[in-house]
Amino acid sequence: MDEGAETDVEILLVEDNPGDVRLIKEALDETNSTLHITSDGREALDFLHRRNEFTDAPRIDIILLDLNLPKVDGRQVLDEIRNDSELDDIRVIIVTSAQEEHTTFEQGELDVSDFLTKPANPEEFMALVRSSIFD
Repeated sequence: MDEGAETDVEILLVEDNPGDVRLIKEALDETNSTLHITSDGREALDFLHRRNEFTDAPRIDIILLDLNLPKVDGRQVLDEIRNDSELDDIRVIIVTSAQEEHTTFEQGELDVSDFLTKPANPEEFMALVRSSIFD
């Protein structure tokens, strides 16, 4: 399936829910992307900074970031990304079950299109993830 991208898109999924991980893997199957997965905020920051077991990690193009994470919260991960000149140009898409109106961000931190509320329907969720990345 050609999603319109000529080169491989490197995606980091930061998600602790195995069901959501499985759905996002399925959503990105057959796309022109490589999915890397971390299950908590500390691991995600290690990946992005190429520390510990992630010293050979590739440069990421897009981060799919859950807000409710163990160890280091998703908001803290986003803050660190936005305050690091080597990471602040990476597109971050918040993927959460929280409603957008109940989740506030600093002006300029996120584009409205970069906030995805997880729908209950798995097919709808997978389509939403694909369209957010490739449209």
